[in-house]
Amino acid sequence: MARKRKRSSGSGRIGCLFLIVLAVAIGTAAYFWYDWGISGPAAEPVAITIAEGASLTSAAKALQEKGAIRSKDSFLRFAKLFGSDAPIRTGEYEVPAHATGAEILEMLQSGKVKQRFVTIPEGMPSVLVRERLMKEPLLTGAVETPAEGSVLPDSYAFQSGEERAAVLARMQKAMDEALAEAWKARKPTTVVKTPREAVILASIVEKETALPSERRTVAAVYSNRLRIGMRLQADPTTIYPITKGKPLGRRIRQSELRAVNDYNTYAIAGLPVGPIANPGRESIEAVLDPAESKALYFVADGKGGHVFSDTLEQHDANVRKWYKLRRDRGEM
Repeated sequence: MARKRKRSSGSGRIGCLFLIVLAVAIGTAAYFWYDWGISGPAAEPVAITIAEGASLTSAAKALQEKGAIRSKDSFLRFAKLFGSDAPIRTGEYEVPAHATGAEILEMLQSGKVKQRFVTIPEGMPSVLVRERLMKEPLLTGAVETPAEGSVLPDSYAFQSGEERAAVLARMQKAMDEALAEAWKARKPTTVVKTPREAVILASIVEKETALPSERRTVAAVYSNRLRIGMRLQADPTTIYPITKGKPLGRRIRQSELRAVNDYNTYAIAGLPVGPIANPGRESIEAVLDPAESKALYFVADGKGGHVFSDTLEQHDANVRKWYKLRRDRGEM
C-alpha cells in the first residue's frame, strides 16, 4: 500500500512568510493612503512658508518636520501618482488640522496663502499711516511718511516678511485708481476743477463728519461756500498745521483760528494748499456729486450728526441750541 507523501514544511513556511509580507505591505500602503486621502496627522493648524524657488521636495520635507504629513517620500509618491503637475506657489500657508496630503498639495499649487491685513481707516492722516505700517511686526524695511491724501483707506493683505514699501505702494496705487474712476463719473454740479482739488475737499469732508449719510450734504455746504467766495472756516484745516492730522486734544485757540498759513481756512479763502487726511472713496464721490442743497452752515446736533441751515440767522439759532445742550450736559 502506497504511503501519502508528507508536504514539505519549507514550502509552507515560505507561503506563510509571503502572506505576512503581503499583509505588512498592504497595511503600510493603507497607512500612508490614509494620510494622503482621508486624514492627516496634524492635530492643530500648521504654519509653513514656501520660499521663492522652493521645490515640492523641500516643501514636503518641511511639512514632515512640522508634522503636517507622516512621510515626505510617501507624500511625493502619491503626489506624482494622483496629484497635478502644477508648480507650488510662494507664500505663507496655514495647513488646517488633519488636512490630507491631497488637500495640502492643492493648497500649495493654488496659492491659497494665509491672509494678514493692515487696515487704514477713512480719514487717517499720513503720519499715522506710517506709524501703523512701522508698528506691524511681520513687515520689513522702513518707509517715509507718504504724501497726504495719497493713500486709499482700506484693508490690505500682506505676507509675513513683506516690505513695508511694497504694501504702501499698493495703498497709493489703489488711491490713484479709485480717484481716476471717481473723476470719470463726476457730476457737473461739482465745484472742484482737478482730481487733486477733489482729494483736498474730500479730506475736509472726511474729517467733518463720521456719518456716511451726511457726506454729500457736508460736501454741498463747502461747495456752496467756494462758489460764492465764502471762506470754508473748517476747524480741521486749522488743526492740521499744528498736529499734522493727529488729534489736538483740546479746544482750538483764537490765536490759532487767526493764524495765517496755507491750511487755515478761517484765515484764507478757497481750498487749503493740500489734503489734511486720506479720504475714503465715499468722501471723494461726495465732493464729485454733492447733494442738492443751498445750505451754507452746519453745527453738531448732539446726537453724532449735524443740523444744516441756509442762512446765518438759522445757523445762529442752531448754535444756541447746541450750546444749551452742552450746558445741560455740564460740558460748558
